[in-house]
Amino acid sequence: MITEKKKVTKDTIIGDVIKMSPAAKAIIQKHFGSGCFTCPGINMESISFGSMMHNMDANKIVDEINALEE
Repeated sequence: MITEKKKVTKDTIIGDVIKMSPAAKAIIQKHFGSGCFTCPGINMESISFGSMMHNMDANKIVDEINALEE
């Protein structure tokens, strides 16, 4: 049985992204910094929210994470 990985969207919670794709941790760190991993918001804030807080392009981050799975 083939299971398809869920695509990451701008609304995906950052902590869930890391659980779904541990390799995404490097992309999160690259764009948001290592402080993201000690912030309690990691389990309730979306990529979109993190992008807004760090003045980043959420679509670029999502595209990089989804490219890991291809």
